[in-house]
Amino acid sequence: MKKIFSILTIGSLAMLTSCVNGDEDFNNNKSQPYEVPAALLFTNAQKELMDQMETPSVNLNVFRFFQHYLATTIYRNDARFNFTGTRKVPDNMWLALYTDVLGNLKKAKEVIAKEGQPASLTQAEWNKQQANKLAIVNLMEIYTYQVLVDSFGNVPYSEAAKPETIVLPKYDDAKAIYTDLIARLNTIIPTLDPAYPSFESEDNIYNGNVGDWIVFGNSLKLKIGINLADVDPTLAKQTVESAAAAGVMTINSENSLFKYDATSPNFNRMYAEVIASNRNDFVAEEGIVDAMNALNDPRRPYYFTEISGGGYVGGTVGLTNAYSENSHIGKSLLEPNKSGILFDAAEVNFYLAEAAARGYNVGDTAESYYNAAITQSMAQWGVTGSAVTTYLANPDVIYSAANWKQRIGQQAWIAMYNRGFESWNFYRRLDSPVLTAPNAIPAAEGKVPVRLTYPINEQTVNGANWAQASTAIGGDKLTTKIFWDVN
Repeated sequence: MKKIFSILTIGSLAMLTSCVNGDEDFNNNKSQPYEVPAALLFTNAQKELMDQMETPSVNLNVFRFFQHYLATTIYRNDARFNFTGTRKVPDNMWLALYTDVLGNLKKAKEVIAKEGQPASLTQAEWNKQQANKLAIVNLMEIYTYQVLVDSFGNVPYSEAAKPETIVLPKYDDAKAIYTDLIARLNTIIPTLDPAYPSFESEDNIYNGNVGDWIVFGNSLKLKIGINLADVDPTLAKQTVESAAAAGVMTINSENSLFKYDATSPNFNRMYAEVIASNRNDFVAEEGIVDAMNALNDPRRPYYFTEISGGGYVGGTVGLTNAYSENSHIGKSLLEPNKSGILFDAAEVNFYLAEAAARGYNVGDTAESYYNAAITQSMAQWGVTGSAVTTYLANPDVIYSAANWKQRIGQQAWIAMYNRGFESWNFYRRLDSPVLTAPNAIPAAEGKVPVRLTYPINEQTVNGANWAQASTAIGGDKLTTKIFWDVN
């Protein structure tokens, strides 16, 4: 595992080949390790993506505040959704995804095309292996673009990651990007052949298991498809049913887990920002705590610590909260080698439950998938048996066909506790649970943000394209909805 992270600097240096500079000799520095193996570039991209989705850093990832999962003890501006001051959260997230993730994936694809065939493999075996590698890199790229679209709306896509030729890329229409991502998945997934290898130990999610990547690809297709349900029901239904029929992630053994290391500086980002940094910046937020208290949810000991005297109490997002008076982040979330999650069975079962509730043919009933989603979430935290049965029998938990958006939205919100971005997507699509923002800055208009504003750097450097995109989406505001969020 340690070797994975030892190459991060190499991967970052390799990205210097994409810089724009007028000096003809700028890219001819013989001391730079330009020839980085594709597998190491792929590993670097995986880690950068996982770090961005996992970290609680207020400089990079603020979605736990959106979803009332965490409140702050000191820096309350971040929990009031002030992201354009000293933090520049949109700039940091944009840079991380475009440069550190997509940049490394682009370079990996270029290197794959140039790799030499070893004598131990036939031409047919080599072609299959390389095709598997290329497909998996593309799956990671599609996942990343989906995150960008769901965060900002219209973003650079067709002209992105081409700094050698296009310095100021245009912004593509968000729905057009989604449509192309689906088309790419339809093309890419059939090229994956589990009879042949791909990446090996450098793949820190599935260790190169192509069959697992097929399940990942179909789950990603399901995820993108369900987001279209209210804006393009025909394409959504077709995409979701196709993905479900091909096989998606329904049990925890198929989860997409990024394996962190227990040693510095390679540990889980939650541990890095809380324990290793010796900071008391966060407490649990009253929204999630009160909801789980009301349901007597058996996951509480894993999500939160108890206060002195017992019980679970949360602070208020947007206010300064006393660390000593509120529950903290649960110890199980603060293990240094706790795996990061890109996809899990609870998430996918909730998508299937929603699809069935909408009348799609996905192989089972909405109630069955809903119960499976909760059960898989419970199992992830070590809750099994009678505790799960009792919870599912709670009248406030039992699936309701007449009120399916509320039921699925509420339970997905609870299950996604450590996955703020995915929870935000459920919330925007299903409008449940009801989340308030009484302490938000004026730019949020008293609401939980439904998008991130574009980076300030884009306004100053790529101003014409930024202005066009801002107009196209209805304004560069925290309250401007992503194209699929129509309710």
